[in-house]
Amino acid sequence: MRTVLSISLPGKIASELDACAKSTGRNKSDIVKESISQYLWETKYKAVRKSLGAKAKKAGLVTDEDIFRAVS
Repeated sequence: MRTVLSISLPGKIASELDACAKSTGRNKSDIVKESISQYLWETKYKAVRKSLGAKAKKAGLVTDEDIFRAVS
């Protein structure tokens, strides 16, 4: 199922989006879809990271490098 979303952008952002679309050969809709998808992923990631933060500290996992070592 697809949903159509109409948004109003400030002039500067609209100009930057136009320039990005032209320079990359992509359409504006695809750029906006990718941007929203990335934003949603980052929001979920931050929520998970926040909810697991205390447990990770207790386990000695403080930095990203600590976590990488633990899962590698």
